[in-house]
Amino acid sequence: MATPLTAARLVAALKAEGCVVREVAGWRTNNRNHKGPWGPVHGAMIHHTVTGSGTDVVGLIFHGHSALPGPLATGCITKDGVVHLTGNGRANHAGGGDREVLDAVIGESYGTYPPPTHEHDGSAGAVDGNARFYGWECENRGDGKDPWPPAQYLAMVKATAAICRAHGWGHKSAIGHLEWSDWKVDPRGFDMAGFRRDVADALALPAGRWEGEDPMPQYVNLGVAGDYQLAPGAWDSVEFTAEWTDETGQHADGGSVFARGPARFSGTVSLHIDGLPTGAVVQARMSEYEGDELRADHPIHEIAGTGGGSFVVVPVTKRLAPGRSMRVRLLNQAAVPVTVVSAVLTALVWKET
Repeated sequence: MATPLTAARLVAALKAEGCVVREVAGWRTNNRNHKGPWGPVHGAMIHHTVTGSGTDVVGLIFHGHSALPGPLATGCITKDGVVHLTGNGRANHAGGGDREVLDAVIGESYGTYPPPTHEHDGSAGAVDGNARFYGWECENRGDGKDPWPPAQYLAMVKATAAICRAHGWGHKSAIGHLEWSDWKVDPRGFDMAGFRRDVADALALPAGRWEGEDPMPQYVNLGVAGDYQLAPGAWDSVEFTAEWTDETGQHADGGSVFARGPARFSGTVSLHIDGLPTGAVVQARMSEYEGDELRADHPIHEIAGTGGGSFVVVPVTKRLAPGRSMRVRLLNQAAVPVTVVSAVLTALVWKET
């Protein structure tokens, strides 16, 4: 619990953390305080904007739109890594959320993730998040495919660390919108547990010292040497039988593992499937193992059958703990076998110690 930072203190904290700050004209008096309290505050919430190129995303977050007046966040973090301050006070970003999540954030008492949320804006048990959280709207389409440039991600971590450091909070005071409201999916394209670990790494250093990932990642490019049949009804790991580049040296020919911890990786796997009936679905997901034992499944992406071949590009982005490895698995939900024509994985891997 804390009194909100003044505009001057927020700017100072961000700059001390190494953020490039742009103060949008009028931001210091732009708020929704007339609609309800601002504070006490308990944390910072991360969002994606669901905007593409050609959108005045900063103006949108400052002014809002016909259905939701601005400001829509404390600030907008654009793909170039600039933190645009858009609101000083209550903002329309969090909406209603779960009291158990709020209590876990206040106490920083949860494990890897806050407890599952069962509330949303307008539900019977929801509490007002606009009064309790700073909000960072981060420029991204929110489709799970739009990349998060390193400069932007670095700014997101630093801006969040700046708020936490200024209040004396730890990294568990940062949550994603999807962890607050069961209606929301943002942010998509990275995992909030890994994000919090990066915030923790930043807070463990003096302000402004954290620089994120090694600027020289290793490159991995794997695929399948020929097409193969995927039977219906069971999850099946993609066996990467073509190895064009593997600077990490951790993929054996014919193996399904493409990364081993401790490491971070970010990339895509492109899939082409033939014979999938129109309207039928093949699901794809990353799966985390210890040895040959499945430990965690990650979000599902769907490949829908079309009149011709079916294609999808699936993001693969994660942080792996020591002893963990990652595979890509497919589930054919059609009633007939389908053909995996190609599966090409391209990723950058940052090894950790």
